[in-house]
Amino acid sequence: MIEINNLTKTFGSFKAVDGLSLRVEPGEIFGFLGPNGAGKTTTVKILSGIMRPTSGSVSVAGFDVAARPLDAKRAMAYIPDEPFVYPKLTGWEFMRFIGDIYAVPLHDQKKRIPGLLDMFELTAASGELLESYSHGMKQKLLIASVLLRRPRAVLFDEPTVGLDPKSIRRFKGLLADIAREGAAVFMCTHILDMAEKLCHTVGIIYRGRLITKGTVEEVKKMTAAPGVRSLEDVFLELTE
Repeated sequence: MIEINNLTKTFGSFKAVDGLSLRVEPGEIFGFLGPNGAGKTTTVKILSGIMRPTSGSVSVAGFDVAARPLDAKRAMAYIPDEPFVYPKLTGWEFMRFIGDIYAVPLHDQKKRIPGLLDMFELTAASGELLESYSHGMKQKLLIASVLLRRPRAVLFDEPTVGLDPKSIRRFKGLLADIAREGAAVFMCTHILDMAEKLCHTVGIIYRGRLITKGTVEEVKKMTAAPGVRSLEDVFLELTE
């Protein structure tokens, strides 16, 4: 479970996140939507422990991220829009490194890593240094490492940036699989069609404040604008 309580983050006089509260239950895919600068990435960075809140609290799998950061980070995976990997490791070494860090048994690693690399068409490049990988290849490797770990919560910030259409399609299926295994999924995305089709619930943040949250159908009913037919229509109506 992911829980955010009255979260506020300020930078000088600018309030990037303003009193945000929400919950994402195990097995739920939550789409966090908003225009650029609305506070999405700031929220995810606080959830992941990269940034500290000005006030309020966040917890992952029952662990307060500020008070018990190591326990919270063991329970979560974070995939940013700019993937970070260790450039002097190979793809295979990176997967082994992640498996060791998160105590995945060695026999499980040896059994599952080849299949995960093959799933993302990375087998041929698995012996190459990561400094030679493209943005999309790095993103696919990070997603593969999430599947290896099976965390209790997964944070995605624009997860499909740099992925080719085939990989995006595969990612959609994997996202559903991750949720079915019981993980709470928190996903920031600008692809509203994907959010409409995949997410169990969505929330729209605007100028740091959560302006609506619910199922896609519930959110669609929150505007009386004529001609509203899609989540994109609602999003544009509420944020323009």
